Amino acid sequence: MSVTGSARIKLNSFLILSFVVPFSLYMATLAPSVTFFDSGEFLTATASLGSAHSPGYPLFLMYAKPFTWLPLGNIAFRVNVATAVSSSLACVMVYILTTMLLIKEKLLEDERFNQLAVKCAGLAAAVSFGVTPRLWLQSNHDKPYPLLSFMTAIIFYLLLKWQQQYREGIDRPSYIYICTFLAGLAMAVHQTIVLLLPAWFLMIILTDWRLITRIKDLVIATAFAMLGFSVHLYLPLRALRNPLLNWGDSKTSEQFLWHFLRRGYPTEPPVRDFSLLWAQIRAFNIVREFTWLGAALMLLGLIYLWRKNRDFLIAYLVSVSAFLLVIAGYFNTPMEVIFLTEEFFTPLYLLTAVMIGFGLFTLLRFAIRSARLPEQIGAPVYGVVALLFFMLPSALCAVNYYENDQHKNYIAFDYASNSLRSLPQNAIMFTWGDSGAFPLWYLQGIERMREDVDLPHTPHLVFGWYLDSMPRVFKNSNLRKFDMSSTGPENALTIAISENLGFRPIYIDFSTRYSVEFKEFLPVQRGIVYRVRRFNEPSGMPDISVWDNYSNRGILEKQSFLDLDTGKAILIYANGYLEAGEFLAGINRRQEAAMMLEKAERISPEIRGSADQVRMKYGLVR
Repeated sequence: MSVTGSARIKLNSFLILSFVVPFSLYMATLAPSVTFFDSGEFLTATASLGSAHSPGYPLFLMYAKPFTWLPLGNIAFRVNVATAVSSSLACVMVYILTTMLLIKEKLLEDERFNQLAVKCAGLAAAVSFGVTPRLWLQSNHDKPYPLLSFMTAIIFYLLLKWQQQYREGIDRPSYIYICTFLAGLAMAVHQTIVLLLPAWFLMIILTDWRLITRIKDLVIATAFAMLGFSVHLYLPLRALRNPLLNWGDSKTSEQFLWHFLRRGYPTEPPVRDFSLLWAQIRAFNIVREFTWLGAALMLLGLIYLWRKNRDFLIAYLVSVSAFLLVIAGYFNTPMEVIFLTEEFFTPLYLLTAVMIGFGLFTLLRFAIRSARLPEQIGAPVYGVVALLFFMLPSALCAVNYYENDQHKNYIAFDYASNSLRSLPQNAIMFTWGDSGAFPLWYLQGIERMREDVDLPHTPHLVFGWYLDSMPRVFKNSNLRKFDMSSTGPENALTIAISENLGFRPIYIDFSTRYSVEFKEFLPVQRGIVYRVRRFNEPSGMPDISVWDNYSNRGILEKQSFLDLDTGKAILIYANGYLEAGEFLAGINRRQEAAMMLEKAERISPEIRGSADQVRMKYGLVR
């Protein structure tokens, strides 16, 4: 009796550790504010209970909303905490799945040792998943994929429970009903959940194929799936309230389908070749996430499953195949956006971590059979077991900690605030690119910075619902008279600038400046943004004082965390200083020019060659 009670206490403590260990790491490395990519948009949609980019992500927004009420930091930090919690819960599910399938395994006659080995395998698998570079990156700021992984793991758990009870002679289809409900619900987190349906279907029919012939059960399961899916009613209901961020404006069935089916993202698939196909397949990269050691342990885990639970093994392999066939095969993802699809594989990495837990247990069994252990297991043996199990998660943590430490990452916040500081009263600034626009939306909409400014996003100027959301700029715009979706956002930008130039100060951000060819207007630099003027207007002298008001946290010193858009923002600062230096040199303000060129080099040493060319051109002494 005492052994059972002790084991139960230790099981609870290991379960708690599977949450606490990753959560502590995430909180230590959590981003303190808005970051790049979709962060600013998700934050704005969450805080305002609006709608994010297609297909809206309603369940993720509703999940994160209560965290905005925490008395901690700013809204961005609170929503980042929500993602850290969902990631830690996903790690808990790795522990539960691993121990669930190992719990009856026996290594020795010592039951206490057997139970400890199972729990150590589960904890090691959970922490290994928690410190993979993909999940850790997602856990430090607002992302829906950890929540999706958590829900995916719950469905696998329920199916395994149903399978176990069915083989014991107990038929409980209620487990299937709950699974279909959760699958429908998870569609409101991310639509890639559908890629796991073949695996779940196979787990069911391989256990009891007659279930698909029972009409009553099929009808009930479908009803539960639709009940879960009904959470999408959030989109039209919230759209009726005109929230701050109302992407797609799903008030009508037509707009709802446009939003849900992602019709705002028409793309031409690239020409397929082997290098592109290989890059698409390599987006799912177990070695990158778990190292070669982790990959080897995963293979051991698959061998273990072949003997113990082939249905789960088949489900895992089918899941991987479905993701690759659809994402790499059907979607034919272009090379430049493959990095975005890498996040879709997070649920597969969760399952891979479970396989690694099986592999660790199998390795321990091999070690025990190869060694002559005494009847009484002492502390040295327990120490060797701990070393064996936690070597991988410890190594992964050590390797990935620095690269995922975002606790000082203010670059996106400062980039947006510096841009807003550059603008005069009542200005309009057109943006281009999600990463440049979304932090601005968050600062203005949630932190109420520079509400006098309008921030139209150029790629959205072709959508009527977006023009409706900015009546101060587009209420009587000619953009409403034409089918701008066929002419493109560049032409829409030209029309919008022409209508407002002369009435309000018009600015564009750096990305717009170098993404659009301006034939009728001339951009004039003002820090990292550009004032738009007509060719016949005087340009005036450059205002370099705006640089003195900028916050440069993380710009002049080496950053531990540096993703694609953070690196791009740093280059924008460097190119801004370089461009200002070249202009000042051209009007013979040599000392100021030299100072600007020096700052450009300090921010980005890669720009030194361009800076030296400017010096040579204007005879500046280094």
